[in-house]
Amino acid sequence: MILSVFIGVHWWFNVGRVAIRPNSPVNGLPRMKKDPAIEHRIQDEIMDDACGEQERHGAWICYLQDHLSFPFAARCVERRRESLLAVGEGVTVNGLAESDEPEEILVDVRWKDRDLAVPLAQLQGVGVAPEAAQAIADWHYWWQHGYLF
Repeated sequence: MILSVFIGVHWWFNVGRVAIRPNSPVNGLPRMKKDPAIEHRIQDEIMDDACGEQERHGAWICYLQDHLSFPFAARCVERRRESLLAVGEGVTVNGLAESDEPEEILVDVRWKDRDLAVPLAQLQGVGVAPEAAQAIADWHYWWQHGYLF
């Protein structure tokens, strides 16, 4: 069953357990092709029994906490209007950031002697363990497909 909701100027669709923004690239990026292995991991390992925005956000937080080892080096791979980072800049990721409004996953970073919270979707790990690289890639996949909490 598909349930659609009109919010502002966007239509959101709930398909199964995941809400999506249909037919629109995220932040100007083209959508990635569907990958059955990643879709399976997200639905059956990360989301599992998560229902609702808070539970889906919590599921991602748990998954990332289990697979990322802080601190780690990262570089910016996407320019974001809300972030001070430029593409190619390096940062140290110190942990997951607290957020009152879970729209995406934010991480605490050290950048030019400043502490910032930036979207994980704009970062790529540098020299991280394969498990951490996969977790970051899974989040990028989720974000670039326009999935919502």
